[in-house]
Amino acid sequence: MEQEKRLTLLEHLEELRKRLLWSVIAVAVGIVASFPLTPYIFDILKSQAQDINLIYTHVTEMLGIYIKVALYCGIALAMPFLIYQLVVFLSPALRDREKKYIYFSLPVVFILFAAGVCFAYFVFLPPALKFLLTFGSNIAQPMISIDNYVAVVVKLLFCVGLVFEIPLVITLLAKLGVVSPQKLAKGRKWAVLAAFVLGAIITPTVDPVNQTLIAAPIIVLYELSIWLAKIVYPRKALAPSTSADS
Repeated sequence: MEQEKRLTLLEHLEELRKRLLWSVIAVAVGIVASFPLTPYIFDILKSQAQDINLIYTHVTEMLGIYIKVALYCGIALAMPFLIYQLVVFLSPALRDREKKYIYFSLPVVFILFAAGVCFAYFVFLPPALKFLLTFGSNIAQPMISIDNYVAVVVKLLFCVGLVFEIPLVITLLAKLGVVSPQKLAKGRKWAVLAAFVLGAIITPTVDPVNQTLIAAPIIVLYELSIWLAKIVYPRKALAPSTSADS
């Protein structure tokens, strides 16, 4: 019995090693493919920088940030394959019904993440950067390094993209019967509080306007999740329990 368990564990470790190896290869291919695209990505990221001239102050800084942007882009290009490898690794522990839900939701993951990135880039980023780059400009002139600028922008785009996955995650949990619409509705006030906490964490500013720009869509997404949970939640679980007396 112990030998069978050991073999099973070794098989799982071998499967994990294989999935990690394929994931590393996919990221490497994505990075190589991203190098020709990196100048265009820089142009997209810099387009929201208003009239500020970005600078670099170290000899190797520009090369480092160039490689970093290529890495970000490579991971983004490989993300569908990475998520697929994760699902395949976890699939032996899932039931057929759960596998069907997860495979069906994979395209939605990318759509929602892209929607979050677009929202952050076109709606949130302009006022946030305007506040950051003009606050105190009568005291000192901003000299923003390209490394710092790219780090802030990429963090915002990535975090908001993840936030937009909230409806999908909650809908899947509701479909599997893990959470109910009633519990979600009762937790609404905590969700609002969590939305503003996340807004404060994600935004690099301290003003309530930009924090609200992040908190507001989180609250809307949570309300949408409650509505979707009511649709997909198993009807048997919603049915009231009947008395055992005849």
